[in-house]
Amino acid sequence: MPIPFVCPHCGRRTDVPEEYAGQTGPCIECGRQVTVPAADGGWKCPRCGAPMTMAAAGCGQCGAVFRATHGEDLGENAAVRMLIPVGRSALAIAAGYAGLFAVLIFPAPIALILGILAVRDIRRHPKKHGMGRAVFGIVMGGIGSVFLLFGLVGLIAQSLGG
Repeated sequence: MPIPFVCPHCGRRTDVPEEYAGQTGPCIECGRQVTVPAADGGWKCPRCGAPMTMAAAGCGQCGAVFRATHGEDLGENAAVRMLIPVGRSALAIAAGYAGLFAVLIFPAPIALILGILAVRDIRRHPKKHGMGRAVFGIVMGGIGSVFLLFGLVGLIAQSLGG
């Protein structure tokens, strides 16, 4: 009985003979390396290798979310990442919002610190996204911190002089 198989790279649906179960080889459509699942339907997450079903929209182990027909990790899709924070560093999300609130001056140092921590987190975990938000947090946090520093120096000078 052939094994129904969907290439996780290009989405090509193929029925593969059982003799190739568990073997790795090139996809007939895109040529990228794929592993044929076990004959018992032993599908594995392309990101972490955890067992999952063909109908699953996401991996229960690593949390990767996939398109139903192509098996693509939604965190790798730039258009989806613009709409929802899939695959982003939580620190990058926090840095982006803190950078937005840095316009109010007082949370600016928090945005600066979160942005720096987010950049470190993204560099340690290359699969995470959100570098733009992290940099935004650093820039806005830096600008807001400079204004906060000038304001504090002005207040101190005014209280000492007056």
